[in-house]
Amino acid sequence: MKNVAELPIGMFDSGVGGLTVLKALRQRMPCEDVIYLGDTARLPYGTKSPQTVTRYGVQCGAELVSRGIKLLVVACNTASAMALSALREAYPDVPVIGVVEPGARAACSVTKNGSIAVVATESTIAGGAYQRAIHSISPAARIVGHPCSLFVALAEEGWIDGDVPEAVAARYLDPVFNPASGAVDPVIPDTLVLGCTHFPLLAPAIRKVTPPETVIVDSAATTAETVFEELTLLELIRPGSGCGTTAYLTTDDAPRFARTGTRFLGTPITENEVELVDL
Repeated sequence: MKNVAELPIGMFDSGVGGLTVLKALRQRMPCEDVIYLGDTARLPYGTKSPQTVTRYGVQCGAELVSRGIKLLVVACNTASAMALSALREAYPDVPVIGVVEPGARAACSVTKNGSIAVVATESTIAGGAYQRAIHSISPAARIVGHPCSLFVALAEEGWIDGDVPEAVAARYLDPVFNPASGAVDPVIPDTLVLGCTHFPLLAPAIRKVTPPETVIVDSAATTAETVFEELTLLELIRPGSGCGTTAYLTTDDAPRFARTGTRFLGTPITENEVELVDL
């Protein structure tokens, strides 16, 4: 039997976007073993009902818990917004961490004028998870939630720089940051939360169409720090100094997962490393 500290961290997303969280986790905790599940057969989660997202999330959690994990990371903003409570209820013996609360904390810590913009999928914005999380920390904060669903497709296709993503970013963000276009709030946000794990790939394009003083918050790094703090508190940091391993699971099309996942992770994933699972 493995010591609990030697068990892997489990992580899931609707697809490959959560690999940006894995990348941040690897940088913060290189010794940890990780099992990553991308539910590519049922993506996107961002256009589905809360009931469906919750059912999918609990099923993904079951697959990872069955493999023996010490902590579960919900590396998907939509699932974090809709399924976190159900996951904690379903698996009370496993700590569960989402990406919404760390991102909200980071935004509240850096804003100076108290005005925060959140860009995410339609479901995440409509569900109000970031709004609630930010207001629980900073009740007086002004929040502009803006759905940017096309960013997901651009990131998946690798269209992350050049005229097309910049034009899309400008179309989405001008109403938030450009007073001349009739901004939706008289107080221009000084902080922008990337509330979808796909969006960090488009950060360079987003930066070009936002004011230079805008602080862009990527919840991946803050989630990795939260995981580190939780494992430290529980005395479950994996002992040793070697590099941890990563196991990749997907529910559909392992070759595409490897190909697209390489772009998100920033290091190669081969098809042979990806296990196909049926949920």
